[in-house]
Amino acid sequence: MKRVVIALGGNALQQRGQKGSHEEMMANVMKTAKQIADIIEKGYDVVITHGNGPQVGALLLHMDAGQQLHGIPAQPMDVAGAMTQGWIGYLIQQALGNELRGRGIEKPIATIVTQTLVDRNDPAFKNPTKPVGPFYDEATAKRLAQEKGWVVKEDAGRGWRRVVPSPDPKRIVEAPIIRDLVEKGFIVIASGGGGVPVIEEDGKLRGVEAVIDKDLAGERLAEEVGADIFMILTDVNGAALYYGTERERWLGKVTVEELRRYYEEGHFKAGSMGPKVLAAIRFVEWGGERAVIAHLEKAVEALEGKTGTQVVRG
Repeated sequence: MKRVVIALGGNALQQRGQKGSHEEMMANVMKTAKQIADIIEKGYDVVITHGNGPQVGALLLHMDAGQQLHGIPAQPMDVAGAMTQGWIGYLIQQALGNELRGRGIEKPIATIVTQTLVDRNDPAFKNPTKPVGPFYDEATAKRLAQEKGWVVKEDAGRGWRRVVPSPDPKRIVEAPIIRDLVEKGFIVIASGGGGVPVIEEDGKLRGVEAVIDKDLAGERLAEEVGADIFMILTDVNGAALYYGTERERWLGKVTVEELRRYYEEGHFKAGSMGPKVLAAIRFVEWGGERAVIAHLEKAVEALEGKTGTQVVRG
């Protein structure tokens, strides 16, 4: 039985133009659950990871409003990350469990609140680039930066935002637990939002305010559980060269050597397709059988190699 790690993109939870209500997210997750159930029904072992960007953003807004209006202390970003892992894991557990039982399949599902170890000397800590939370006017942003020690930057003409580091994931702390559950037949949801970023100091773990790319962390998870296939599901049908231009060319089956060359040539944007491509490259170079980047709605066809970008060994 082959093992596949499925990294769900933001469209699995919240579509463009939606506000992120519970009803909207649950409807989206139910559609996603059908795709995952189809894969399970074909006999694959499945491990699931997911993004959490909009949900963390909403939670930070809630905490900001609660602090201003009612004096309720806001929690740090690592805690918000842990909270959203539980929130989103609950939605996926419920929807997928219901879908599987409706098909006569009984499989236990567990969400693991996951910590991801990063290097305290990662250069990202000296150059924060990842925007998080609400938009502010310039004066408010700079006042908050002074009061709270934030780094703030202007964000593409839309206003000022806090920016935090995005360090490279090194290790999934709860990997032994996750592996054990997978071996016992559980469907595990782990490393949500890239996991809670932690550093090690004097043999102890400490949360840091940062955001880990969920696809790069998902690739580490795939290594830790010994996956055969790593599948990144998003809102486009794979990776493309010269994306958005007249020369646009979608990549189907591609060797890891070819894809690394395209990556180093700068074909994939750092904030969108770049991390997905890098995660796919790392997985196949590590020894994975195949990495896939595909549209969420075509998950089964992509797993069968019929669509999406299929990254294989040379």
